[in-house]
Amino acid sequence: MRRASLSTILVAGNVGLLLLAALGVASVAVVLLRHLADQQALARVTQAAVVAQQTWRAEEQRLAITAQLLAERPTLQRLLAQERHAELRTFLDQFRRTARLDGWALRHHGTLVLNSAALPTTLPRFDDTLLATPADQAPLLLARAPIAAQPGYEVLVARRLDTALLQQLGAAADLPVRWLPAAALGGDATLAEVATRALQQNAPAAARSAAQRQYLAAVPLGSAGAPPAGVLLMTLPTTAVDASLQHLLATLLALTLLLSALATLGSLLLARRLTLPLTALIHTATRIGHGDLHTPARVHAGGEVGALAAALEEMRQRLLRLTADLGRQRAEAQAILSGMDEGVFTVDRERRLRYLNPQAAALLGTTPEAAQGRFCGDVLNPRLADGTRPCATACPILHARFRGSARATEHLLLSTGERRSVVITSAAPVAQHQVQVLRDETAQEAVHRLRAAVLANISHEFRTPLSAQLASIELLLAQLPTLSTAQIAELVRALQRSTLRLTHLIDNLLESVRLEVGQEPLRRQPLALDAVIEEALELVQPLLAQRGQRVELDLPYPLPTLLGDAPRLTQVLVNLLANANKFAPADSIISIGGAVTAEYVELWVDDQGPGLPATDRRLIFEPFHRANRGEPTPQGIGLGLWIAQRIIEQHGGTLSAEARAPGARFRLRLPRPTSEEVYEDPSRR
Repeated sequence: MRRASLSTILVAGNVGLLLLAALGVASVAVVLLRHLADQQALARVTQAAVVAQQTWRAEEQRLAITAQLLAERPTLQRLLAQERHAELRTFLDQFRRTARLDGWALRHHGTLVLNSAALPTTLPRFDDTLLATPADQAPLLLARAPIAAQPGYEVLVARRLDTALLQQLGAAADLPVRWLPAAALGGDATLAEVATRALQQNAPAAARSAAQRQYLAAVPLGSAGAPPAGVLLMTLPTTAVDASLQHLLATLLALTLLLSALATLGSLLLARRLTLPLTALIHTATRIGHGDLHTPARVHAGGEVGALAAALEEMRQRLLRLTADLGRQRAEAQAILSGMDEGVFTVDRERRLRYLNPQAAALLGTTPEAAQGRFCGDVLNPRLADGTRPCATACPILHARFRGSARATEHLLLSTGERRSVVITSAAPVAQHQVQVLRDETAQEAVHRLRAAVLANISHEFRTPLSAQLASIELLLAQLPTLSTAQIAELVRALQRSTLRLTHLIDNLLESVRLEVGQEPLRRQPLALDAVIEEALELVQPLLAQRGQRVELDLPYPLPTLLGDAPRLTQVLVNLLANANKFAPADSIISIGGAVTAEYVELWVDDQGPGLPATDRRLIFEPFHRANRGEPTPQGIGLGLWIAQRIIEQHGGTLSAEARAPGARFRLRLPRPTSEEVYEDPSRR
């Protein structure tokens, strides 16, 4: 496709801009003039509507004065006092013609005594004036006045809102006037909208009707204290305004064509003058754009073109220096980042990864290309102890933006399934980017911390039963000849309980080590679950007896045969019963229940302890975690429930904790084997 020349672009651009400006000015002018004309026309019809409304109010006042004058006429009072109704009717008819009225009426305590044919026989009561709208008749403007000489009597006069009165109102407003009842609004949407707005606001309203090509204005008419009965509508044709606007548009179009022709001629002369020097500058800029920073730009003397050439040459020299500096700095930074032991990565404002050095990519189990542009939380995948991600609440990157720097230890779950504990040091943002240093905690440091925690727990937990054993043995040695058989039996039972606690702790420690290193796999053999329960109860019976606790069994019969490791399942139940013994109050009941379905067998252990806080339910199965359940005397090292869960999971089941009122329930679920699995030869496993 052939590209347009500079002269063509200049001509087309200038003419196009001129046309665009002319069209824009013309469009804005037409819109503004249309708006101004509309405003003036609307102001005129609105003013006419106000004048018509004022004329109507003047007619109301005239009618009220006429009624008052009629009530004060001596002839009326005399004929009414003498009850000469025929002469009274003649007098009132003559007064109607003289006062240019359309009707009259005489009432006594609201009851119609005499009336002209123009007035209906039933009229409502009102104070001074009333705009009545009888059915199938033109509206009536009524005025009343009491007859002072005849208490209870009042005279009514009326003026009908007919063609004559509308012409009178139109003559005052200098525009045609129509009456629209409130109950008969319809037809043109704009007319209905203007009339409705005037009725709702009880004030003049105006608008332009495109359908009727008229300007409309409406004023409400009604009685005091009552909703308006209708509106007076003023109309003004839009013909004159439209003709003026069309003449203006034709003038603007002719002027635009003339200016376009002049602009085309001037643009051709200017383009011819600028083409040659600008072509040379285009070739120079093209060379610089392709990386040729060593060829100097040709400087043209004089004017803006010469200044442009000088600026282009200066830009070339600066780019040459900056390119050299950036190349050197990039090489130095790359050498530093590649030689570091720590991982380094940068993120933008949205915490998307923009750079990873090889150490960070290897530490996170990914590649720089795969991580580029991804959210850092999706690549690092940090996890809190409860399994949630800290990206929204405890992110060191966000903290560094307010504190200048931040440091945090994160536990990462990589895409390979590997878990890592790292220390992330985050710097403040620089040029919309933040640098993070990622340091992996060595396995030796983790071993030291775990060893210190385990040794501290073990030394604390072993000291209590050993001290109790030592005290019992010293008492036996010192007072054996004087002790009774019951006292000796109690000391022996204390030694038995202490030994049982030590054995339970040692079993849990050994089992935790086996679970961590993956030694000693499960021995999957047919087993009787009721025998496992009986053995576990026998092992913890001394602990239960010490606190006066007893166990109630509510198990389905018969319990099916399962496949598994009976000693390991016994250890699970021992841990659950020991946990219930520790947290349940003395002399309470510990319940063991169960249920059997076609797919699984459930067992649960209920205690009557203080319950299980919601914050602990996700953490109690973590190693070395001790539940905050109001433990009377701190015991154990926090491995029992973790070991129980791991053993149940190795059997393909689940172990969960539930809050009850009162106490807690630990529920284990084991899958039922098929009959073929139960009778399969164990030697082939």
